[in-house]
Amino acid sequence: MAIFASEIKRKDMRTISVQMSDLEYNTLGLSKNSLLLSEVIDLIEQQIARQSLLRCVEIAEQTGLSSMTMDEINAEIEAVRQCRR
Repeated sequence: MAIFASEIKRKDMRTISVQMSDLEYNTLGLSKNSLLLSEVIDLIEQQIARQSLLRCVEIAEQTGLSSMTMDEINAEIEAVRQCRR
């Protein structure tokens, strides 16, 4: 269920308090102390995506995938497609 701030009336809002360390605050790139829940969720999702991408790069480097050429990558893709047919 997506929550859209534009659909929420101001009078229907509730205030909650969330505590986090300075490191977490800075890691999420926060610059203000008042955010909508949807904004916090977006920031956390972006951080999770960033961490996942960095982990993928790390795995690719460990397994040698990061040094593959485009031709090698395309050949791998084609091989998988051939197996599925």
